[in-house]
Amino acid sequence: MPRRSPRGKPYHKPTNPNRKRGDERRSTRSGEHVPVMLTEVLTTLAVRPGSVVVDCTLGFAGHSGELLRAVGPTGKLIATDLDAANIQRVEPTLTAVGHPFTLQHSNFAALPTVLAQQGISGVDALLADLGMSSMQVDDPERGFSFLRDGPLDMRMDRNRGRTAADLLNTLPVEELAAAFRDLGDEPAAEAIAAAIVAQREAAPLTRTAELTRLIEQAAPVRILRGPGQPPERKQKLLPATRVFQALRILVNRELANLQQLLRILPDILNPGGTVAIISFHSGEDRLIKASFRDGQLAGHYDTISDEPVRPTEDEKRANPRSRSAKLRWARKCGPKAC
Repeated sequence: MPRRSPRGKPYHKPTNPNRKRGDERRSTRSGEHVPVMLTEVLTTLAVRPGSVVVDCTLGFAGHSGELLRAVGPTGKLIATDLDAANIQRVEPTLTAVGHPFTLQHSNFAALPTVLAQQGISGVDALLADLGMSSMQVDDPERGFSFLRDGPLDMRMDRNRGRTAADLLNTLPVEELAAAFRDLGDEPAAEAIAAAIVAQREAAPLTRTAELTRLIEQAAPVRILRGPGQPPERKQKLLPATRVFQALRILVNRELANLQQLLRILPDILNPGGTVAIISFHSGEDRLIKASFRDGQLAGHYDTISDEPVRPTEDEKRANPRSRSAKLRWARKCGPKAC
């Protein structure tokens, strides 16, 4: 039986026109960005013509473009992004749709200010995709990936804030270990943090390749054999994956920003409005789940997702970076009390 959206409509398996039969790629092709769970997002939000919609994470406009088409000429899309390069890159694409939209170089935690500047008191639908765009990950100069050597930057907004190198070379060993453990679920957090502190006493860490080698030395992976075990390559990459994820979250204060967004949601959504949030980290998902549950108990939401919506097997094969995605949604109470 197909999964169903909060509007009662069945989800349809998304297709990737760029994927050929038998293509079992491990990652998205260079220069290609595939929006995660696009069909599920559109079905969940059920945007109607004339709606006011917010995309808190513009990225490469994979979701925004379809949301803009859905609102039509009488609606409006407001999209924010911390990466100014994204806004410049996708503005022509959205302009070509021909419907009203506004792009803001802003953190989504500041959404009330953004809406006030537009004279908007409430929105009918809101999306936040907390993942990275494929093109950001694939750009070695951004420092997000351990697979490509580059400077340890990791800032979404490259004009402000401390870089990953700044944090690695200055934070106490206890804070580094806590970040790797709490934000990355890394079992060898203490050992990796100790190795980083020992290394920086000789020379500061500046490159992703340096950090990757250090992680591999501090947390060597014992390869597990047998049925049901992940491939050897994937097992070897796990510690680096978790540490790089933790650093990115720490650099960009992602959990604090998410907590602020969750706090302001009931005041932003119009009665009957729907929010959908896609997360890729267990800590993010726990925050979203608890906030929606508490909001329902407090009478803010009349319906919430009981379980997260996950990508289909077809999507995970076509876009491996969607594997860990979880979508949770909540609908604000209508004009009548819950």
